[in-house]
Amino acid sequence: MARAKHRQRITFKATPQQVKVSGSIANLGPGFDSLALAVELRDIYVAQILDEEAFDIDVTGEGAEEVARDKKNLVIKAMFHGFDFLGGKPDGIALRQLNEIPHGRGLGSSAAAIVGGLALARSLVLNGNQMMSDDDLIALATDMEGHPDNVAAATLGGATIAWVEDRMGVATGCAVRSEVDSRIRILALIPEGSLSTTKSRKILPEAIPHADATFNLSRTALLVHALQSRPDLLLPATEDRLHQGYRREVMAKTVDLVTKLRSAGVAAVVSGAGPSLVIFDTGDQTEREEIIRAAGPNFIARELEVARNGVESSAI
Repeated sequence: MARAKHRQRITFKATPQQVKVSGSIANLGPGFDSLALAVELRDIYVAQILDEEAFDIDVTGEGAEEVARDKKNLVIKAMFHGFDFLGGKPDGIALRQLNEIPHGRGLGSSAAAIVGGLALARSLVLNGNQMMSDDDLIALATDMEGHPDNVAAATLGGATIAWVEDRMGVATGCAVRSEVDSRIRILALIPEGSLSTTKSRKILPEAIPHADATFNLSRTALLVHALQSRPDLLLPATEDRLHQGYRREVMAKTVDLVTKLRSAGVAAVVSGAGPSLVIFDTGDQTEREEIIRAAGPNFIARELEVARNGVESSAI
């Protein structure tokens, strides 16, 4: 867990602050809990410090009816996690959320809320950018999310390589950014039903065969290179034996479609914990339309751009 870093008295800004946070695709096939890609589905959060003890929260957009309007709101929880790190706590907060990222579909909605809340805390404190670096933010977000892949991509943009290391007895989420070849296109196929990450992770085995671990190590290393400059290698680079097959129990239609598309030479993978899937390709529109027809009516198709910028903050 990231330790609180600052204990001097902090000064809150009076003006509202806005952050925009991208969605993200984790794992990318073989890179379980380590690789992720930021995509241009951005939630927008605006917050202001209140003088009275109150939470004034309004939520619109994706999953709005499911989002808490009190201290249990994930953005609010992340803000207070950030304020604790910075060394202070406001009396109250006004928060406005406009959600574009689908909830419970494996596209990083919880990571966006966590990163967004931490970025808001940083933005609402005078000199907050000097007090909380992006590395600090990723470590704090990993504390809340439980794994660093999605939060790294949401913070840094592009493709990210994330890991957890022991720093003086503290498990600390870390990440670096990697560029993505401009020829790579992303097609997301999003089912109507949602699935909790917790449920999707519970079905994974405690141990896997050594051969499968070796297989995934080679594919993960290859995938980093394929994303940077060799998109022709994306099909073999996105092969996985670590998690996707086991998830069939809770998302049979998704895993069956991934298998069907891959057998046709399409680089398809489960997006994060699912149940969405994504396709990486460099083909033309005709090929993408064929993929959409193959998916059938159970999936909504969205063409996505790589989010080249990380979390974006501004005063309003």
